[in-house]
Amino acid sequence: MAPPQKKSYTYADLLEWEADPTHYELYDGQLRALSAPTDAHQLILTELLTQIHTHLRGTCRSIFPAPFDVRLFENKGDRPQDVKTVVQPDLSIVCKKNGQVDGRGIHGAPDLVVEILSPSTKQYDCLVKYKLYQQAGIREYWIVDPDKKLVLVYALVEGQYYVPEVYTARDSVPVGVLEDCAVDLTAVFPEE
Repeated sequence: MAPPQKKSYTYADLLEWEADPTHYELYDGQLRALSAPTDAHQLILTELLTQIHTHLRGTCRSIFPAPFDVRLFENKGDRPQDVKTVVQPDLSIVCKKNGQVDGRGIHGAPDLVVEILSPSTKQYDCLVKYKLYQQAGIREYWIVDPDKKLVLVYALVEGQYYVPEVYTARDSVPVGVLEDCAVDLTAVFPEE
């Protein structure tokens, strides 16, 4: 069932469509349907989740794979109809006080967000979400490119993302927001 046509949508609209199997994101009130991920995408996500979750066991347990609503700019006291930006990163980690986990997802900025590129999301992940995540104050943003077997890591410095650190399939990526945590990319991008 397609959502009704409107000029602008809010989180309240998304909540009304919970029975709809399609997942949506909102960018300043503009609706975007998300397509189902590929098997390669899911395998990469599973390996990233496994490695980071293993490190977090017994400390910070707030790691969430998509679909999981992140309401980046929601303020305390906002109603769902006040929220016009909702994203579903492939992976979100919340350990500090910026983002708060509640029964509906995360409101505020997670500490780390991971997006795995696909043909249908590449432009949004590299341009639109890059700007949103920077504006929201997400401390670390990873863009994973399955085709090139690369991970680009953007760290927030004085409110800005600058030139990313680039890691290849042979590298280990330090997780900047977590002490003594690194992801082994040889397991994320195994040789065929």
